[in-house]
Amino acid sequence: MDFTLSDTAQRYRSKLVSFLRDAILPAEEIYRAQMLELGDPHGDPAVIEDLKSEARRLGLWNLFLPHRTQWTDGLSNLDYAPLAELSGMSFLAPEAMNCSAPDTGNMEILTTYGTEAQKEQWLAPLLNGEIRSCFAMTEPDVASSDATNIQCSIQRDGNDYVINGRKWWISGAASARCKVAIVMGKTDADKSTYKQQSMILVPMDTPGVNVVRSLPVFGYHDREGHCEVTFDNVRVPKGNLLGEEGSGFEIAQSRLGPGRIHHCMRSLGAAERALDLMCKRAERRSAFGRLLSEQGTIQNWIAQSRIEIDQARLLTLNAAYLMDTVGNKGARIEISEIKVVAPNVALQVLDRAIQTHGGAGLSDDFPLAMMWAHQRTLRLADGPDEVHKMSISRRELARHRQEGLFYHGDGSHL
Repeated sequence: MDFTLSDTAQRYRSKLVSFLRDAILPAEEIYRAQMLELGDPHGDPAVIEDLKSEARRLGLWNLFLPHRTQWTDGLSNLDYAPLAELSGMSFLAPEAMNCSAPDTGNMEILTTYGTEAQKEQWLAPLLNGEIRSCFAMTEPDVASSDATNIQCSIQRDGNDYVINGRKWWISGAASARCKVAIVMGKTDADKSTYKQQSMILVPMDTPGVNVVRSLPVFGYHDREGHCEVTFDNVRVPKGNLLGEEGSGFEIAQSRLGPGRIHHCMRSLGAAERALDLMCKRAERRSAFGRLLSEQGTIQNWIAQSRIEIDQARLLTLNAAYLMDTVGNKGARIEISEIKVVAPNVALQVLDRAIQTHGGAGLSDDFPLAMMWAHQRTLRLADGPDEVHKMSISRRELARHRQEGLFYHGDGSHL
């Protein structure tokens, strides 16, 4: 297994490092000032469009796409991994490069399952960064860790479908630029368990679509929002169906694989930034007559953080390599492994960085608290840790039963 950056990945990485240093990181304070001036937690500061224009000029646009387009050569998962990691160092970078969730997953769905009409109406403006989208699957009244639980109804009525249901944690729905939702619901409760669900495109201005509220995450309101949305007799034409009736669960699983590993890649970037901030703080602050960096506890935190980040990166690269070589389905368990590991590593590093900063680490003077809140959501988003661990354990037990490899604890196996 060779994780050496390809020439293509190296070329994009060099440009992205410069973009982060020269444009993204300096823009964070501008962003905060503009958001304060707007007075709207879901407003659209001008600096975002400035960054998007610069990213397009540099060719740092839609890098997540695995196929050749007018913007990229088509990057493998292994090529994209170090780029997504770098983008995770700033909350501005993914959107600036049109590589932010949930749009990336929605664009992949439309690319794979959309009709030509659907692609023209929704995929093209998403690829151009002209609109945003949301993905409506999670519901407040059922345990959404099991997607077969969903209750939202999508019923055929002549040439239309009528949608009724209540969703929440719908990322992106608070933005005025969010123009379309991909909604998952049940079209036939009498079908087999994994054939009951379908997905359908719902324009956000359709009568009956109501964004009830934006939900805070540990007190933070993301600019795009994580919303509760209700669908009350929402009527859309049958041509808005994605794929076939009953293919919703299959589409969801195909969407979640790349989305999960992209989150993990960005988590590594967040962890790297937290470690950098921890080191800077330790070199500048003294306690009990010595720099923090000279004290054993802090040195241990720094060393442990480096070890954990590097371990998580290798696991991420392994999952990306398998996605490229055996496909998303073949790499499903490895994706689950890194989905558990990466957010937890980021949280551990962030916690140490916050502790090193003292009270300042809890404030908005540093990005650590906001970063921690975001990373904590990833232990639930795209499947909670416990569900991924269940999948991992099932494969491990099946492998042992099939091969007769039962470890006795003394180094011997049957």
